[in-house]
Amino acid sequence: MTLDTARIERLHAIASKDAQQCPPYDSKIDALVEQSLRYLESDEAHESVRIDAYWPKWDSPWWHMLLLHEMGLTSRIPEAIVEAITSALDKHYLKFFPFTEEEVPSGVDPLNQVACHCQLGTMHQLLTTYGIDVDSRLPWLRPWYLRYQLQDGGLNCDEAAYTRAVQKSSLVSTLPPLEAMLASKDPAPDEVAYLDCGAKYLIEKKLWRSSSTGKPIDKDWLELCFPRFYHYDVLRGLSFLLAWARRSAKSLPLEAVAECIEHIDNQFPDGRIRIQRIAWAGANTRYFDRSTGVWSKRPAQSHPLLQAMSQVGAISHTLTQDWSDARANLLAIIDAGLIEEIAPSGMARSHLK
Repeated sequence: MTLDTARIERLHAIASKDAQQCPPYDSKIDALVEQSLRYLESDEAHESVRIDAYWPKWDSPWWHMLLLHEMGLTSRIPEAIVEAITSALDKHYLKFFPFTEEEVPSGVDPLNQVACHCQLGTMHQLLTTYGIDVDSRLPWLRPWYLRYQLQDGGLNCDEAAYTRAVQKSSLVSTLPPLEAMLASKDPAPDEVAYLDCGAKYLIEKKLWRSSSTGKPIDKDWLELCFPRFYHYDVLRGLSFLLAWARRSAKSLPLEAVAECIEHIDNQFPDGRIRIQRIAWAGANTRYFDRSTGVWSKRPAQSHPLLQAMSQVGAISHTLTQDWSDARANLLAIIDAGLIEEIAPSGMARSHLK
């Protein structure tokens, strides 16, 4: 069996393209950033965290913070609200993930006080970037990911997945914890194994395909989105997989990554990534009525900075940088000879339709 040298050469050419720089944010975005920062300093924001650190989407401190983080502005988030979120994670939530209602202790709200894997993985990354000693402040967090890793290598925020005869993970649930663990310092051997098994899970999915049928799991994942929050697209999965392979010096099958790399390059040959999808739109959320003390469900609301940063067709600074970083990792991997042989028969190359 031989390497598909022609395809590797195509990937090498893509990886070798010059990195693109985006201009600074304009004055309108700067003003909206300042508006979000003022909100995060307000009594209103701190009261929101006291009621619930996470809800409601997409206009509570949790989501303002994550958007600023994804914009590369993590250090500008006010320290007091970061401390409030850190304390809330430790005091408000169960330290385990119940699989059934019977496992939820009396007096605990299963919708408000049970954290899911992608929720924890996203905020873990923000706190680490901010400089919070997560291992000291939230010592249960890194073990959480290992505890709930399924046999296929992933995780699933649907608790029912853990009680089924055939347990299957979710790419959406799996990736944020993997990203958080990859960013952690000095991983222990069992954490390295966790990352390796998670990477294998993404490899088997070729980042977006069913490992059993080869069909797309969700065609929307080919359309790149910003901000992502906990949402998935193929650039996000690809970025993790290439960073993992470079850091661990472990090889990647050509078939696991080539299709998505070629697709992104075909869509954005100049290297500037434009937003193709608003992943957060259309969701429902939970709202708390302070006058009655009752939670209710209704459509989620955005906020001005989120609206401005989510314009379909607009160049994304973050996604453009992610693509440049991914191509740099790809180039290093190819040059290091870390691309495996083509897949055997039965796992034939698939093409975008």
